[in-house]
This record gives sequence, structure tokens and C-alpha cells, in this order.
Amino acid sequence: MPLIILIAVLAALRFFEVWRFAQLSWWWIIGLMVVAFVWFEFIEGLLGLDKRKAHDVDRKRREERVKQRFDKRK
Repeated sequence: MPLIILIAVLAALRFFEVWRFAQLSWWWIIGLMVVAFVWFEFIEGLLGLDKRKAHDVDRKRREERVKQRFDKRK
């Protein structure tokens, strides 16, 4: 996520020609976009980060379901 925010900020600074970012080549920003795409599409999946997030969501749902079930019995 920080990479996406960095890309958005750099693109805005370049577009509005702020300070030294006015001379920044668009290719740097496009390169960062390519890196972000590769990261989110391939590397994150290879490292299992996407499944870890899904497992955390499932674990939270399961814990809430168990808690609600036991609260109803009281």
C-alpha cells in the first residue's frame, strides 16, 4: 500500500510541476507502477501474503461465530 501512495503522490507532484518534481521523468513513475503491478500480481502470491490475509479474515469470522454461539447459551 505505501507503494501505491508513493506513486499517487509522485504523479500529482509531477503533474502540477511542484519544485524539483517538475523535472522528474514520467518513466520513473511508470516504472514504479510496473513494480507495483508485478508485486501485487506475482510476488505477493508466491510469498503467500494474499492467502495469509484471507486466513486471518477466516480466523476472525470463526472466533466471532464461536463467541456468539457461546454467548447465546448463557
